[in-house]
Amino acid sequence: MERTLRALCLAALLACLMGKPTAERKDRVHHERPLSDKPHDDDDDFDYDHEAFLGSEDEARTFDQLTSEESKERLGLMVDKIDADHDGLVTEDELRDWIKFAQRRWLVEDADKQWNSHDLDADGHISWDEYKNVTYSSLSDEEMDEDEDEPYEQLIVRDERRFKMADLDKDGHLDKDEFSAFLHPEEFEQMKDLVITETMEDIDKNGDGEIDVEEYIGDMYNPEDDYEEPDWLNSERQQFLEFRDKNKDGKMDRDEVAAWILPSDYDHADSEAKHLLFESDTDKDGKLTKDEIVDKYDLFVGSQATDFGEALARHDEF
Repeated sequence: MERTLRALCLAALLACLMGKPTAERKDRVHHERPLSDKPHDDDDDFDYDHEAFLGSEDEARTFDQLTSEESKERLGLMVDKIDADHDGLVTEDELRDWIKFAQRRWLVEDADKQWNSHDLDADGHISWDEYKNVTYSSLSDEEMDEDEDEPYEQLIVRDERRFKMADLDKDGHLDKDEFSAFLHPEEFEQMKDLVITETMEDIDKNGDGEIDVEEYIGDMYNPEDDYEEPDWLNSERQQFLEFRDKNKDGKMDRDEVAAWILPSDYDHADSEAKHLLFESDTDKDGKLTKDEIVDKYDLFVGSQATDFGEALARHDEF
């Protein structure tokens, strides 16, 4: 299954490199993932807050099976981890950092799923040769035609460059955190420059280092035959002229591409940290003690014993 998915991804990237037509609208913008799909309405329940704080619906469901005392005990242990400087107080910054950490655990889980099949010698690291052999050896035998050797070579070059960028300590191997950055570069600050480079390489067909409006549109829609253009293409051309091309020179340079694909979205983690602190900070000193957090355990994690009526009563008190 994993090999099939990888083959599909490679086929899609190969289509970009070879300029093959695309039949569907493509979105290259990397938006921040929502903290939860639940509505954020504390008058109804704290489900959104639970998933935001714990990082996943599954983790929140685990706490729902606990008694109130078990829930408080586990939350207290978490507070010790959230308190990064171990001064006994949780600041807004520490709370925000924790939420961001919890929300990115899916990256670690995804890396875990692929880890064993790539760490061939089971030494706890993945070398470039291990990754290349697993990813490309079977493809070269089963799926590569002779006239496609060069595009596949380009894919290998791109992957190797990404591998080296993800290898932060430059030891020639990736640990799990580095492997996560390799698999999902748009989620890691140190990889974002490479995301911009890869995007420009895909779209800049004439190789002039910039993206004109036709290259921009061609990346989204490039029919094989004489199909009638969809209406949204005119809207995208307007988007390019009015918003993408900020200096109005008819092209997008590297900075303009960065603003397009990596926008500065609303910081959901920062907003949630402010919300949790405001609701829990009983003495209004701008910081949370372990007792303040545990006392509001129903807001942070919940449990099967939580009576929501009582929770709302305490919510209204503050």
